[in-house]
Order: sequence, then structure tokens, then C-alpha cells
Amino acid sequence: MLAMAMPWLFVLELVMYAGCFVCGIIAAALLTITQGHFSGQCLLYGSVHYNTSTQSLDPDTFSSPSLCYFIAAISISVAICCFSFILYWAYSKCMGDRLQRETLWLNVTLGVCGVFLFFLLVSGCILRVGRDRLCLSVLQSMPLLDSCEQAENETWAYPYSGSQFYTGLHNTEKSVWVNFFFWVVIVAVVTVQRRWGSEFRVVGEDADWSSSETEPFFHRPSRPQ
Repeated sequence: MLAMAMPWLFVLELVMYAGCFVCGIIAAALLTITQGHFSGQCLLYGSVHYNTSTQSLDPDTFSSPSLCYFIAAISISVAICCFSFILYWAYSKCMGDRLQRETLWLNVTLGVCGVFLFFLLVSGCILRVGRDRLCLSVLQSMPLLDSCEQAENETWAYPYSGSQFYTGLHNTEKSVWVNFFFWVVIVAVVTVQRRWGSEFRVVGEDADWSSSETEPFFHRPSRPQ
């Protein structure tokens, strides 16, 4: 039962890596596109006002572009790491190598998980607070709006385009939190693998494995009594 459980846990771990890769790419792409609509400026923690002469929303302040670059860099780093893990284990499977996960490797994996969990938590909080600060400014500028999302239908001052500003930031935040959840699952899966055993075979190799293969070629003779 244990021999069958370990590969299934490993498959689940790989699926979580794939999910983290997709979420990382989506978060980085959406945030970059949103920045592009505002000439590369970062909307988080920004403020806007309603220009009555042009009847458009005009951004007053932006946060430093490095803030958005930081969040995008974290998402890309997560995606690259997950892709590397998947590629490495896929290569090992194709080469027919016996998958060995020693305690040191599992500890390193847990360390990587802890680092990414921390930075994803920071990124998610920055996105939530920064977006809420921006939306508060939007709603104060246009009290007739019921929600911040409705401001996407308003005219924005040239050269800015706010047709997807809320959707972009909201979906970026969702991708980051889903990514965070996937890493929590990975931590749980790796912890279980570390507890049950650090070495296992890929599904399909156990059928050819017999106890006779583990016996030494030469038996040491017993000592005479």
C-alpha cells in the first residue's frame, strides 16, 4: 500500500507544480498588460480625480513601477522554478532512472516552498491593499459609481486606458492567491512523503522489482562454530 501511495502523492505534487506554473504566468501577464495600459506606471496605491473639463478620470499619483515589477518577478520566478521541477522529473522518468528523493532533497523542497509562500503572501497583500486604495480614490472622485469595476466604463484621460484596470488587478490577485494555495498543498504533500519515506520508484517499475535483486551477489560464508 505504501509503495502505491508514494507515486500517487508524487503525481499530485507534479500537478500542483503545473498549476503554480500556470498561475505564475497568468499573474505576471495580467499585471504587465495593466501597466501597459497606463504607460508602464503602477496603479497600486495610486489616486485619481475626475476632470470636469474633459469629463474623464485622470490619475494623480502612481506608485513606483518597481512595486509592480516585484510582484511580476515573484510570479515569473515561481513559474520558472515549477517548470524546472517538472522538466527534471519528466527527464528522469523518460530516462528510466529510479526516482530517489533523499531527506536532503525533501528538506530543500520544503525550504523553497517556504520562500515562495512568504513572497506570494506579500504579493497578495500588496495587490489587495493597493487595489483597495486605488478603488477608494476612484469612488471618492465619482460618488455616483456603485463599484470600482464600473469605472472601467468611464473615459480616462489620454494616453491612459482604464477599460480593464480593475479586472486586470483583480484577476492578478486571484492568480496569486490560488498560487499560494497550491504551494500550501505542495508543502503538505512533501511533508507526508518525508514522513513515509524519502525513496520510491515510479509507477510501473515496482512490477519488475523483486527482493532477489536486493540480495548481494556473493554471500559471506558463516563462521564455523
